[in-house]
Amino acid sequence: MSIKISALLITYNEEDNILRFLDEASYAEEIIIVDSFSTDKTEELAIKNPKVHFVKRKFDNFTAQRNFALSLAKNDWVTFFDADEELSEDLIKEIVSTVNSKNVKAAYYVCHDFYFNEKKIKYSGQQNVKAVRVFKKSKCKYVDNLKVHELLICDSEIGKIKHKIKHHTFVDENFYLEKLNVYSKLRAQELRIKNLKPTFYHYKIKPLYRFFNYYILRLGFLDGIQGYKISKLHAISIANRYKFLDEIYKEEQKLF
Repeated sequence: MSIKISALLITYNEEDNILRFLDEASYAEEIIIVDSFSTDKTEELAIKNPKVHFVKRKFDNFTAQRNFALSLAKNDWVTFFDADEELSEDLIKEIVSTVNSKNVKAAYYVCHDFYFNEKKIKYSGQQNVKAVRVFKKSKCKYVDNLKVHELLICDSEIGKIKHKIKHHTFVDENFYLEKLNVYSKLRAQELRIKNLKPTFYHYKIKPLYRFFNYYILRLGFLDGIQGYKISKLHAISIANRYKFLDEIYKEEQKLF
């Protein structure tokens, strides 16, 4: 008898990706979508699928949203892909065969192939990126105190899926910068908890180093104009992180 899997997804305005995700998630017994009150057709399209359990929850941070989705899953085995991550037929077959194998581990990494406007990005800080996307919820949990770049911890060895995700994270510059700014705002909240006070180093040196790191050290120049744009946007997001942190301090001062 085949192992039952719950496919989990957190969403906000994913009407362009949701139908593809649902089609690819046909391997799952149930599909749980935790939505942050989308204003597009995400809900309308998703609830047409009889496997979907669609729940709305106000977004506070990625970790809380993911752990909430985990709590709704009926099955121990779950997949937790993002809506902009495309799964090939070979990847889906490998996931199903892996969880049904005899020497199965409790969790599995899946590596990413990144695309910027359909061009594959080979460098620019995007090489060798992987994330745990297939796991037993009884053995793994997202660390509670992280608001961004959520960390899944597992109490046993993690395996690796051979086939890669096709990740469409770079649609255009404005879209990607908006996405990075969401992370920057959450990271600023984390830094405020740590009482970090931004200085010239944070405002100027760290953004410059991020550009240098992605474009030179991590070979972004080999990705052409796309590599330059990615490196630039990441540098801007670092500068924005500390700008957002400064705004938090200013708002607090108004209260006194």
